[in-house]
Amino acid sequence: MFGSMRNPAAAYRKAGVESQVDTASPHQLVLMLFDGALLSIATARNHMQMQNIPEKGKAISNAIDIISNGLKAGLDPKNGGELAGRLDALYDYMCTRLLHANLKNDEAALKEVAGLLREIKSAWEEIADDPAVASRNKVAA
Repeated sequence: MFGSMRNPAAAYRKAGVESQVDTASPHQLVLMLFDGALLSIATARNHMQMQNIPEKGKAISNAIDIISNGLKAGLDPKNGGELAGRLDALYDYMCTRLLHANLKNDEAALKEVAGLLREIKSAWEEIADDPAVASRNKVAA
């Protein structure tokens, strides 16, 4: 389903999020992308409330970059099937909502996207609790 599992460090770096990606498992890298997008959205909300338009725009652009060049770019439609297709469409929707939030100073749109990201992240966290996934990550590391 997630193509960046083949090269998650490259997908993570491409999204512009810095961390110690070399020691993280592919699964951890995906979770880090979610964290980075959520942090950027929270930062955008703060700047929106303070009416700091340039910094709000930068934070929203960073969230869009993480979603489109990290999470979305890492999807593998061939192996992910219908789920990958649905996530692809959902990531497009999130990016559109973030653009709307930026143009219209719509805090509700930021909250909506953050909520969607948290739901998907929660599913990834549950997968991480699966012993089979954990053992595959240890073998891959």
